[in-house]
Amino acid sequence: MRSLSACVATALTSPFAHAADPATVTLPSVTVIAIAPGLYESRNPWTLPYDARSLDRHDLDPAHSTGLADALERGIPGVSLNAVQGNPWQPDLQYRGYTASPLLGTPQGLAIYQDGVRVNEVFGDTMNWDLIPARAIDTATLSGGASPVFGQNALGGAIDLRTNTGFTAPGTRLGYETGSFGRDTSFLESGGNDGRLGYYVLGDNIYERGWRDLSPSHARHALGVFSFRGDRLDLDLHLAHAETDLTGNGASPIELLREDRSAVFTAPDETANRLSQASLAGTWRFSDNASITATAFTRRVRTRSYNGDTSDTVPPDYDAIGILGMRRQKAYGGDAVFRTTTPLFGLDNAFVAGVEDRRGNVDYDSQERAGILGEDRHVSGDGPLIPDASVDVHAGTQDRAAFVSDTLHLAPAWTLDVTGRFNRTRVTIADRSGKNPALDGDHTFSRFNPSVGLTWQPAEHLAMYSSYSESTRAPTPVELTCADEDAPCKLPNDFVSDPALKQVVARNVEVGVRGGDTAMHWDVSAFRSTSAHDIVFQTTGGSLSNEGFFANVGDTRREGGQATLRGQWRDVGWHVGYSYLRARYLSGFDEVSANHPDADANGIVTVRHGDTLPGLPEHTLKAGVDWSLSPSVALGIDGRFSTGQYLRGDEIDALGKTAAYVLFDVDASWQVTPHVLVTARVDNLFDRHYASFGVLGNPSSVFPGMSDPRFLGPGAPRAGWLSVTLSL
Repeated sequence: MRSLSACVATALTSPFAHAADPATVTLPSVTVIAIAPGLYESRNPWTLPYDARSLDRHDLDPAHSTGLADALERGIPGVSLNAVQGNPWQPDLQYRGYTASPLLGTPQGLAIYQDGVRVNEVFGDTMNWDLIPARAIDTATLSGGASPVFGQNALGGAIDLRTNTGFTAPGTRLGYETGSFGRDTSFLESGGNDGRLGYYVLGDNIYERGWRDLSPSHARHALGVFSFRGDRLDLDLHLAHAETDLTGNGASPIELLREDRSAVFTAPDETANRLSQASLAGTWRFSDNASITATAFTRRVRTRSYNGDTSDTVPPDYDAIGILGMRRQKAYGGDAVFRTTTPLFGLDNAFVAGVEDRRGNVDYDSQERAGILGEDRHVSGDGPLIPDASVDVHAGTQDRAAFVSDTLHLAPAWTLDVTGRFNRTRVTIADRSGKNPALDGDHTFSRFNPSVGLTWQPAEHLAMYSSYSESTRAPTPVELTCADEDAPCKLPNDFVSDPALKQVVARNVEVGVRGGDTAMHWDVSAFRSTSAHDIVFQTTGGSLSNEGFFANVGDTRREGGQATLRGQWRDVGWHVGYSYLRARYLSGFDEVSANHPDADANGIVTVRHGDTLPGLPEHTLKAGVDWSLSPSVALGIDGRFSTGQYLRGDEIDALGKTAAYVLFDVDASWQVTPHVLVTARVDNLFDRHYASFGVLGNPSSVFPGMSDPRFLGPGAPRAGWLSVTLSL
């Protein structure tokens, strides 16, 4: 785990060069951060007026984690994962009480960018972690706070991903991993450059049967980056394709888990994604202190989902339904950013101005068929079609923005950052079936969001900072099409009307201090983020509280802080990180929570001022040691502690929290030869039983003898994997 870290280029030997005269390109060591989507600048990290953390290729190596989200959770204090779906490639990632989730219905509060392309999906701002291979990422930087420069959804922060290029990841590597849960992973990657032209390609194949019943997953990725580096012009063409088929059978009743932790409630819950994406990014340097960077992209994601569930609204001889949904999403657009470092009033200054135009279209259709719940609780949905439940809807989005940002060095020890961004978002919705004209709608949201930050560095290795920032999130098409209390929908398959919702506005205040050197570094920060007009999903029913509607519920507040300490002593590196979060409702409201035992006859509970937001741990602690036993052998031990959390659906804090848990993971690597690396990893070393997620449901719909409404997302048992990597 590292603080805001460098993208350090090393001496690269070009595969394009003749054997007799190898060309070697050595790039200087620089520290770069994303100051806008796709725009990076060399900057002294001591002058940042907010908390930022970065992971490099080693931290993101799949030999040390399962997927990108898992690597972020292990490596960055304050990041936690919820096993909502029970699939390692479909987690909710949470930071400062805000979420990036693949599930429709989850309020999204983190913006995710890959090489300048926003990868939050069109329909619900969801984040499909399974579509990004962690091995292809060179650096992942999480910037905390409601940064307006990152646009929509950056309520709690933004994650900026930089893909490998032939200049940052030269050489050819292939590898294979096998181990628990029937997991088999193979990959091939290659990169190189001749000083001006570079290439990087990656292909992988991942399969596992899963540790829970009826839970196989399969993912394949292909990616290519083709680069040009000139005296004044840099270009990068990114091409990506991915196909995934994931089964995440979600939470199970607590009474069932006591009998069998691998048991599922009902099945299947299958999501198959298919991604095709292309982007072109270029930078033209007018002079040594002025440049313009532009990005253009197109992104298509097709999602096929199938969910089996119980139902009492089916024809005789049937007791369940199979829900088939299809989402075809297309996003396209681009941005242009001008940057200059021309002094202002004789002071060092960096000025940035940019414009964005990003558009999206989604076609969504679904149908329900009557089915039968088998003895293994697998639904066979091959019965008659339920015509009244069919949906066919089209939605379009348009996001336009203009922003400016200025960093002025007021004095050798003082740095001022000022940013402003104007967003305008339009969402249109049209019913294509002719059955649901109430779906039709046209909504526009706009706002100017500012931020200001001040940093004081009184000594070389000591800095203090404070900042204020604002950011917004416009209601998504899925929220607008499911916002009528009198006509609830079944996520993610049924939409019936689009009453207006207000956009969410987050106001963030942050202070911090950082210090130390290469031998030991520490930092402490505190924040308070208040969101106005927060949007939540209110549950009117469904066995897993998946039937309901979206509504603005007033203000919420997330506040807390974190502290980290890390260092190096001889051959031992170590780190400790603690995070505290208090997330609560500031406005009281009546919530529909049909499965809550304290709900009234209408399924309503009353949320009070000060009640806790569910699904968020209050305390987390992470620590680890990396020990180089010899030049070729290394051992790592990591521990993670998390307190429990209130269950979704229990916004009144009446049913208690999930249990706290501690996990330990170990990994070891052996560089057998300069070309052969063997890595072993064991997760959950002591085989702890734990749950990282909870929700209210109705177990009696499947198990008549069960009455406890608490459902938990169980964590995986002890597991181990062995991988071999060959470098050519």
